[in-house]
Parts: sequence; C-alpha cells; structure tokens
Amino acid sequence: MILVDHRMVLKLFNLFYFVARPLVKWFLHRFTNLCELQRICYGCPPGALRTRKVQTSLELSRRPKIKQMVIILNQLVTTEVEESFLKEEIQVRSIGTVLQVKKINPKVHVDFPRSFGVCAEKIWGYKRLCYQIEQDRSTQYDCKDAEHERKLLGLWKLLMGDDEKLKSRVSDQWQDIGFQGDDPKTDFRGMGVLGLDNLVYLAREYNGTARHLLSHSHHPTHGYFFAIVGINLTSMAYHLLESGQARNHFYNQPRLSVDVFHQFYCYLFFEFDRYWVECKPKNIMDFSWIQKKFEENIKNLLKNDGCCFKMNLSVENI
Repeated sequence: MILVDHRMVLKLFNLFYFVARPLVKWFLHRFTNLCELQRICYGCPPGALRTRKVQTSLELSRRPKIKQMVIILNQLVTTEVEESFLKEEIQVRSIGTVLQVKKINPKVHVDFPRSFGVCAEKIWGYKRLCYQIEQDRSTQYDCKDAEHERKLLGLWKLLMGDDEKLKSRVSDQWQDIGFQGDDPKTDFRGMGVLGLDNLVYLAREYNGTARHLLSHSHHPTHGYFFAIVGINLTSMAYHLLESGQARNHFYNQPRLSVDVFHQFYCYLFFEFDRYWVECKPKNIMDFSWIQKKFEENIKNLLKNDGCCFKMNLSVENI
C-alpha cells in the first residue's frame, strides 16, 4: 500500500504552477490576443470567482509597475483617509496602471475598465474593511469613555425597552441580557468595542429579531447567555474575515462597509440560535461542540463561489 503525502503533492503542484504559469500566460496571450486580466474579466461571471482570480493575477504579477501599485494600495487602505478619496484612488490607480502596463486600449475594450474596476474596488474594499474591523477589535472598552457607556446603556434599552429600568450602572440585571457578571465591561476584553458594536447593531437594526433571540436565550432547558454568545460570534465573524475565509460572501456584496460586516454578524447570530434550538442542548456545557459544528457548517458554505448570506426577511422584525 502506497501512502500519499498530500502536503508534498500540493507543494509539487504549486511549484509546477509557478514554473509553468509564465509559459501558459504567454501561449494564451498569443492565442487570444488578450492578457490574463482581460481573459478573467471576460470569461468569469461577475462576483467572487472573478474578483479572486483578478486578485491572484495582480499579486503574482512580475511587472514592476503593477507590483508597486499593489504595494501602494495595500498601504493606503491602512491609513486614515476619506472613504471617497480612497475609492477614487483605487479606481484611478488600479485601472490606469493596468491599462498602461498591459497596453489595453479602453476605446476598443470598452467593458474591461468597468469590470476590472469593480474587482479592484472589492479587493481593496475588503482589505480596508479588515483594517477598520481590527481597529474596533483592538479598542478596549473604557467605562470612562462617554461614547462607550452610551452604547452600552443603549443596548440595555433596545433589548429591555422602557418598562424595565436599569437600577444602576453596575448591577446583576446585566445578567438578564446574558452578561456574566454585574459589569459588562469585563466581557468585552477579547473583542473590544467590536463586540459591543455588533450587539448594538443587531438590537437596533433588527430589534424584533434581537428580542426574539433574547427570549430563546431564557429557555429553562435550552437557554444560553445572549451577550456572551454574541461576543463569541463576533470572534467567529472577525476570524473568518481576517483569515480570508469569508471573502466569497463579501466579494458578492454590492458594496463593502463596516455595516456589511455587522449584517454578516447578524446573520450568524440568527442562524446560530436556530441551530442551537435544533440541537436541543442539555445545558450550556454543550455550547463548545455546538459552536464548533456550526462554524464548520458556515465555513463549508463560504467555500461556494456564489455564497451571499442574507437575513431571512420574514424574521427581521418579529
């Protein structure tokens, strides 16, 4: 019996690909009279698959001007610049550089600049989103920050309404919405204010759904800690984004912004609640294996080129 080392096979395949790639590109260019980026934009349907292939082509390019363009845009998305300026810079710099280097006549190939520009906007829009989300995650909750406190108290009001007042800032009432102790600030340590922002977005934009989920969390047998589960799902959403495993979903969005990440989180929370109820856990100790299985299911869905998670409209405002 012959044992196959899959890692070695993958390394050999990648080595062959990188060695043969220039030759294959040259042959296809001679045969089609189109560069690789043109073949991708003309041959792949709009969406994640096209954008991923354009990104791979740009990142593997040996042309100095394209390599420099990639470096400049990578640096630009991690700086504090106006979003309008960033969007224009991505469009102008990426399209202009590629047209020049590849000697593409936009009057002849009229569809290429638009198709390629959409891909470029998604590629660096995703990198920009990763940067913005990391900024929130690395910002620790500070009870002396008036804005942080306003959001936290606002979360209580959104979930509990005007009927049940919070008796004091530090209170065991916080456990009613799923925090572990009397002061929620300690629960935000891992995900910073990103965990709070996700919860507030869910409670504000999908208030009926959020209250519905909160009622599920109070089930005598299948209950869970609403806020703590929410923060765990923030961690899951963050790592899927940061690792690139969520690219298909985000590349299939019409635009990319922090709100789109919040919506991704809301989808995960609603679907986790549904999965949790289906699993009929014996108690909260079943959380780890259920979350692990749920995350595996989401990762498998994210592998689909057409993946685009959306909240079920019938439950958005239960």
